[in-house]
Amino acid sequence: MSNRIRDDFLRQAGACDMLGSPFTARVCRLLAKRLDMGSHFGARVLGWAGDPQADALPLRAAGGFHALKRRGDAALAKVYPPHEADDETLWAALALAIARDDDFLHDFLDSAPQTNEVSRSNAILGAALHVARRAGLPLAIREIGSSAGLNLGFDGYAFELGKARWGDPASPVRIAAEWHGRLPPLDAPLRVVSRKGCDLNPLDARNEASRERMLSYIWPDQTARLARIEAALDAAARSGVAVEKADAGEWVEREFAGEAHMGEARVLIHTIVWQYLPDAVKTRISLAMERAAAKAARSAPLAWIGVEADTKDKASACIRLRLWPGGTDEELGRADFHGRWARWD
Repeated sequence: MSNRIRDDFLRQAGACDMLGSPFTARVCRLLAKRLDMGSHFGARVLGWAGDPQADALPLRAAGGFHALKRRGDAALAKVYPPHEADDETLWAALALAIARDDDFLHDFLDSAPQTNEVSRSNAILGAALHVARRAGLPLAIREIGSSAGLNLGFDGYAFELGKARWGDPASPVRIAAEWHGRLPPLDAPLRVVSRKGCDLNPLDARNEASRERMLSYIWPDQTARLARIEAALDAAARSGVAVEKADAGEWVEREFAGEAHMGEARVLIHTIVWQYLPDAVKTRISLAMERAAAKAARSAPLAWIGVEADTKDKASACIRLRLWPGGTDEELGRADFHGRWARWD
């Protein structure tokens, strides 16, 4: 394995440790140390032409093995959680999977991971409550990078923000987060009147193959996370909300063009998406929002909520809210990439 690719598998292993998945960290380290050119899968990983970090290559590879385990691979089932195995036994099972399912693992690398981490909804909720309080109007939610649209239904979930509670206590989707600092305005009149999303590769929550692909990217030792996303997939399937296949720049231009809609606040949201967009797409989105902002009014405000990585802290995401008219631009706080905690300023 080239130093560049090996180092990125080791970098991802460290990130998995930090985010609470020691098992996926072990898989990444074993692949970094032992994968060779003797298979189509190995040769493709070792010869990866793109940026392994930007392309999430280690997570593509780890997801392929988890997908095989979920399909019933007996050797992997014996070494995957909840079972325990030493590194030699784990590697033997991984090597056997490569030998038996080389083409499957090779082809699984085609698509970037889409986990649709629904626990990030706690940051979306907090920012949306600020918009609802300040605007005093219902919200029209538009999301880029929606995948299966799980975060589009954030207002239907049950939230535990530290000791505070918000939402439907009967919801099967429960979002629990450690909460530090001040709470968002939980009594704000939040009502969503419309919701739409787009993605370059949208996943249908009603389609079993799409569901399985998404669940394969969830780290197998995080059973609560798996159960939560399965519940959110069920909720998305019941909602009937479809995510449109579209380029984010073109879609934002279309959705936010024309005159402002009186009596509602239009809101663009995205979570851990911005870093994956080409610069040209980012520019199109920013210009489209500038044009929409110029038409914003108190009776038709515009908001832009982003939960994204930045340079301030590599271990968390910035929760940023921009609101027009007025052009306020606030960093509301920080959030864990998997939604386990939030720190509100």
